[in-house]
Parts: sequence; structure tokens; C-alpha cells
Amino acid sequence: MQAATADWAEFAPPPPPAQLRALGLAIAAHVLLLGALAWGVNWRHADTTLTVEAELWSAVAQQAAPKLEAPPPPPEPAPAPVARPVPPPPPPPDLAQRNADIALARQKQEAEAMAAQQKLEQEQKRRQKIEAEKKEAQKRELEQKRLAQEKLDKERQKKLADDKKAAEKKLAQDAQKKEEATRAEKDLKAQREANLRRMAGLAGATGGETSAGTAHRASAPSASYAGKVAAKVKPNIVFTDDIAGNPTAEVEVRTAPDGSILSRKLVKSSGAKAWDDAVLKAIDKTDKLPLDIDGRVPAALVISFRPKD
Repeated sequence: MQAATADWAEFAPPPPPAQLRALGLAIAAHVLLLGALAWGVNWRHADTTLTVEAELWSAVAQQAAPKLEAPPPPPEPAPAPVARPVPPPPPPPDLAQRNADIALARQKQEAEAMAAQQKLEQEQKRRQKIEAEKKEAQKRELEQKRLAQEKLDKERQKKLADDKKAAEKKLAQDAQKKEEATRAEKDLKAQREANLRRMAGLAGATGGETSAGTAHRASAPSASYAGKVAAKVKPNIVFTDDIAGNPTAEVEVRTAPDGSILSRKLVKSSGAKAWDDAVLKAIDKTDKLPLDIDGRVPAALVISFRPKD
């Protein structure tokens, strides 16, 4: 504050000359004026009235008139108000103090303007932040919608692809079943023809009197042969899938006289392709069937397989 006052005083205009002398003369003139006014008022109110009495006599006796009484003096006028001395004008304020006050007021205005500007900038920043957050929220919402739509499209495409694969698989299975049925029918027809030819070429039979067969000797397997074949094939079955129920897969197997498997064919499906394939692969691994109790192996037989037996 002192530094600011010194700076202002340095550049302030010089004070007017003979200021104290002019002030003294003004005060003396006012005092003389007040004295003259007071003397004039007192001079006007001074008592200058003279009273004169005269006695008159008349030739005719007359009643004397009442004594003339002097009228009451007029009331004295109220004294004129005494003029109060005019106070001297206040001395001019200190120029340095005035400059300091001006500087303080200017600083205050600048501080208020700066505070208002800062408040405005903060309000603008707050609004910009709200707008940015709003835009970011809209952007996230659009991105979530886009991802959800992409996921839905992928699921639809996957379902369409799965349905197409399932339809193609069913068509392939139907074609395979039809082909296997056709092959089985052909094989049965060929077997029937071969049996007829064999029957026509037989010269004699070795069966009993009650035998109704047409071969030289009985070729049907014994009652325990099916168990021997199952015990031979089942260890080679590899199947780990869960399956409902206990379906049966029937396989026709053709063998050589020594038991070597010449061919195998699925004549009745279990309804579960995985189980049918496991049975066929197990027969391929077996490669040779065991001999029956008579030392022979049937040329053709149908074997049944169930997963839970």
C-alpha cells in the first residue's frame, strides 16, 4: 500500500501556492461580515420615543375627559437569527490517499471481473463435461446395440448352418440305410439262390430220420456258440457315448471254414449310428471267430449286440 501511495504521489500535480494565506483571509472576511450584521440589528432596536404633556383650560366648565393613556408600545420584533459562521470548506483530501483509494477500487473491480470470468469458465467447462459424458454414454449404448446385433446374427447363421448340417446328415443316413437295405436284399437273394443250387446238388444227407434239412450234415451252431462269439467280439467294442435304452444291432457275418471273417453287414440298425459303427469296427478287429463244439464254424450267421448286455 505504501509503495502504491508513493508512486501516485510522485506523479500527482503540485499543490496550489499560498493555500494557507487564502484560507486565513476567507475566515477574517466572514468574521467581519458577522460583526457588521450584529451591530446593524442592535442599532435598529434602540429606544428613541419622546413623551410630552400639555394642560389646557376652557371658559365653560366642562367635564374633564379621561386621562389619555399612552397606547401600549408595540411588541418588540423577534430578534433576527444570528447568522452562524459558515464553516470553512473542508481541506482537499490527500492526493496520495485518493490515489490509493482509486487503486484499491480498481483492484477490487478487477478482482470481481476476474472472479466472474473464472465462474463463467467453470460453468462452461461443467457444461462441456456434461455434454461429453452424454455423448460417451450414447456411444457406449450404440456399441452395445451393435455387439448385440452381431451376436444375434452369428447365432442365426450358426443355427442355419447346424440345421443345414443336420439335414445333410439325415439325407446321408437315409441314403446309407436305403443302400444297406438294397445290399441286404441282394445278399439274401443271392444266398437263397445259392441254397437252392446247393440243395439241387446234394447227393445224400447225414442227418437223422427226423431231420428236415437238405445239407449233407447239420450246419446250425450249437446253443452255446452265440456266447462264444459274443465273448470274442465284445472286448473289441469301444463305445463311451450315453445311449437311451438298450437297442439291438444285428450283424450278418460270413466266415471261412477256419473261422476267418470274410465279410460283415449290418442287417438291422439299433437306431444309434455310433453303436452300429462300434459293433462293425469290433468285428473287423476280431478277424476270426471261434470254432463250435463240433470243430466247425458256420459259413454265415447273424449276431445281435446290445450295449447294456
